[in-house]
Amino acid sequence: MQYCSSKGYRVVDVLSDVASGLKTSRRGLLKLFNYVVNRQVDVVVVTYSDRLTRFGFEYLEYFFKQYGVRVEVVFGEEPKDTYQELVEDLMEIVTSFAGKLYGLRGHKKKKLVEGFKKLLEEVEESA
Repeated sequence: MQYCSSKGYRVVDVLSDVASGLKTSRRGLLKLFNYVVNRQVDVVVVTYSDRLTRFGFEYLEYFFKQYGVRVEVVFGEEPKDTYQELVEDLMEIVTSFAGKLYGLRGHKKKKLVEGFKKLLEEVEESA
């Protein structure tokens, strides 16, 4: 909020989602799309680019630009070590695909994700 005030921006809404950045049906993201399409905002301010989306930030930026909306990233990339970032991305992808593969059978999804986590831990220990 302080960043927006210092730039002279009027804050329309503060949106946040707890869901994965891979998930496209996030309530806050969908609300943001409505603001953009209905031309209710001129600038979208995000703390870090990966808070808006895990992958494809440039696509969203292009989409918003078609409606005259600019995206401003306050802090650029969230500082992470490269290995940790790759592990987090892999876990999100595996979780997403496991959910699609197993649907409502949550126990199979959980088993697959836990197995993948264990594999990553073993790889890290042997490195």
